[in-house]
Amino acid sequence: MPVPDLFRDGLARGWKTHNGAALDGDLTLEADVAIIGSGAGGGTTAEVLSAAGYKVLLIEEGPLKTSSDFKLLEDEAYASLYQEGIGRMSKDGAITILQGRAVGGTTLINWTSSFRTPDATLSHWASEYAVKGHSSAEMAPWFETMEQRLGIAPWAIPPNANNDVIRKGCEKLGYSWHVIPRNVRGCFNLGYCGMGCPVNAKQSMLVTTIPSTLEKGGELLYLARAERLKYSGDTISSLECVAMDERCVAPTGRKITVKAKHYVLAGGGINSPALLMRSDAPDPHSRVGKRTFLHLVNFSAGVFDDVINPFYGAPQSIYSDHFQWLDGTTGKMSYKLEAPPLHPGLASTLFGGYGTGNALDMSQLPHTHAMLALLRDGFHPDSPGGTVELRGDGTPVLDYQVSPYAWDGLRRAFHSMAEIQFAAGAKSVKPLHHDARYVNTLAEARSLIDGLSLELHRTTLGSAHVMGGCAMGEDPKNAVADSLGRHHQLRNLSIHDGSLFPTSIGANPQLSVYGLTAQLATALAERLKTA
Repeated sequence: MPVPDLFRDGLARGWKTHNGAALDGDLTLEADVAIIGSGAGGGTTAEVLSAAGYKVLLIEEGPLKTSSDFKLLEDEAYASLYQEGIGRMSKDGAITILQGRAVGGTTLINWTSSFRTPDATLSHWASEYAVKGHSSAEMAPWFETMEQRLGIAPWAIPPNANNDVIRKGCEKLGYSWHVIPRNVRGCFNLGYCGMGCPVNAKQSMLVTTIPSTLEKGGELLYLARAERLKYSGDTISSLECVAMDERCVAPTGRKITVKAKHYVLAGGGINSPALLMRSDAPDPHSRVGKRTFLHLVNFSAGVFDDVINPFYGAPQSIYSDHFQWLDGTTGKMSYKLEAPPLHPGLASTLFGGYGTGNALDMSQLPHTHAMLALLRDGFHPDSPGGTVELRGDGTPVLDYQVSPYAWDGLRRAFHSMAEIQFAAGAKSVKPLHHDARYVNTLAEARSLIDGLSLELHRTTLGSAHVMGGCAMGEDPKNAVADSLGRHHQLRNLSIHDGSLFPTSIGANPQLSVYGLTAQLATALAERLKTA
């Protein structure tokens, strides 16, 4: 029996949406609140504000794809659901950056890992960045609210073999490990979460907060790129958008003008700063786009006698924070250990190389495990993050330099991953680096890792987490917005996404964004009563 397409059913009942690609003329839309971005921040904000009685317009650059469209095919999913057709990279091309670009944002294509913001991170923001109102105690009820809303709970099914390597290795070595909480209900345990959930089990914004908003009379505009905020003095008067074609590649020439009483920026850590920069928004202290952080990621592959089949089952279900806080909050760059799924297209890219070498790697994919280290950036003076810049056509790019401090963390992460993989029974291990090879003992791995020249384009690097760029804080000299997400210079603009984070957080960020924006949107709903 086919799974019903909840979104298409809603559209048949009269949900109001606007497809930018289908416009035959320019369009003007009005709302109480215009929200730019439909991911974790935008979707959560939309639900809170529409429940409070405000007319909400959600604006999304990408297409509307629903469960009927998700065929679990990498080529289709990557081209249609990811920023720049999965081609988004750092300015120098050395770091692949995975972000969603469709209705639901990155919540549509992430691997469902859902962690509260670490206490140490929240404390650091309060003491170092003049952030108030977001202590662990103050955030706990908001995290709990969103955990209940989105079905977030530790994964109750035994981990797939790919994730179980972390458990086995950590237990053998006496390292701590834990089960990952996931935002799913009725999950089929397929393992293709990065391609959109065909059974609506993943509690993304597509099947939760956005339907709730549309049920309450909210509207959705998609295939529309937010181009520029128009303002006079301290007040935004309108938002100019350009309609995009069905593939979200090129503007169609149609323009969309959005007029609202209040505007919420929720495009994420690259797109939110970019919109402010294109708009020439007030930035007296040059903070917009600065201190934009990645959880920089490197990888280690291990080959086992047992079948791993790293493409099946919940993509991430076991993690280790054993190394995360060993050196304190501000010590050496530290890391969280997780396992990525290895679908063929993604795996062949990660393994790198070409010809016979890549073919050999792919031939043993069913027996291959991969581990990743998610590096915690921004807590030390030697990890200043990157800077968002605009290309000549106004599209954004992140200039992200990898410091010696970060390279030291990456090398230590390679050592930790190899150690755990061998402890879990790997017969050979290879750090994913262009000069590396599979080795058969931990001693060989240590010698190999110590001898690698860690440099851009030789070390395989990626990230799925972009944070900062519009940092929050009470001092306008150091922050773009205050601790309630209110832009310091524009009175009817709020920022509700991960760009507010003053540093990276040291954990997969979706629940951090859910909890923070639920708190900020609730406060905004109250403020708008008297606006």
